[in-house]
Amino acid sequence: MGPAAAPAILSGFGLAVRGFARAAAVASRQAAVSVRLIDSFNKELVDDIFAHALKKQTGVSLKYMLDFGQNPIERQMLLSAQFLHKELPVRLAHRVAELENLPYGLSAKKPILQVRDWYVESFRDLRSFPPVKDNSDELKFTEMLRHVYRRHANAVPVMAKGVGELREELRARQQLTELPEIHQFLDGFYLSRIGIRILIGQHIALHEPSKPNHIGLICTRCSPVLVAQDAINDARSICMREYGDAPEVSVYGSPDFTFPYVPSHLHHMLFELVKNSLRAVQDRFAESDDPAPPIRLVVAEGGEDVTLKVSDEGGGIPRSGLANIWTYLYSTAKSPVDPRAVDDADSGPVVLAGYGYGLPISRLYARYFGGDLQIISMEGYGTDAYLHLNRLGTSQEPLP
Repeated sequence: MGPAAAPAILSGFGLAVRGFARAAAVASRQAAVSVRLIDSFNKELVDDIFAHALKKQTGVSLKYMLDFGQNPIERQMLLSAQFLHKELPVRLAHRVAELENLPYGLSAKKPILQVRDWYVESFRDLRSFPPVKDNSDELKFTEMLRHVYRRHANAVPVMAKGVGELREELRARQQLTELPEIHQFLDGFYLSRIGIRILIGQHIALHEPSKPNHIGLICTRCSPVLVAQDAINDARSICMREYGDAPEVSVYGSPDFTFPYVPSHLHHMLFELVKNSLRAVQDRFAESDDPAPPIRLVVAEGGEDVTLKVSDEGGGIPRSGLANIWTYLYSTAKSPVDPRAVDDADSGPVVLAGYGYGLPISRLYARYFGGDLQIISMEGYGTDAYLHLNRLGTSQEPLP
């Protein structure tokens, strides 16, 4: 082959590569088009979703929910139903619009499409429900809310599966796997989900037989020490199952101290923190002749915040790895769950131990009512987790 032929061949090769790139881009666009909302749902519904996605969401506070639910008479329940009938479609539409436009092709993943379609179905149910005018309408509306609540029960693990699939694809192609835009989206998505579920859950709970010191889901005399004890028992039983042993946990604080909070949220956060500490201590002292030092849980009552500190001597986290603990799909577990192994069916796991979702979602639970979660670690010694809870309950929902 003469030197003159080389440019021609290279030119032809360049054309072929460009042609292949164009074909790949077209195929990619076609794949994307086939999963757009407009291909699965009628135009009127899609237009209605995007019109609602432009509307402003209305935040509520814990104090407002307490004051409003104190006397759940028919008039109050009617007003609550009318608010939810108007507010929930706006919140659902915001999430559908986001799920439709995620980067890196995440929107086209089958699990993400499944979650999006749940949100669309719930939006359609709410929008097709006639105006709530009397007690009979309100009871039917509440029954529909129960169905919506159940539909979204497994949204977290199914989302985890979709994100896990994307992460593995990018890792296989040796591309960036930090995905800050995806993490920002997941923070907003899960924070919104907490809000939607507490609004619906609170309305449904006000219909249930009332429990002592409860207004719906909110306990007016929630004892952090008693909730902590339950969370510790649950976490130690899991540790015992996995390791055959579990370090002791000492609790410092008065069980008589109470404040208004959602016990299920507090249990979720404390269970996660104690579970992580138990695992760290157990791993560090498994081969040691020395007894495992106890984990300490301290409850401090401040004028503005209630703070719970969980301290362990599990060896700590390197400073370079601290940012990772707030990253979705990062797990400190020795055998983290592969999110791609989650079933598509509604029977998917609800508990997320080993998914790497525990700490970031616990922080969202804290922030939802104006609190926060901070982790301070001493590599070579142990970790302190500070859970701050807003005692006053006046903080508005942080709506994404």
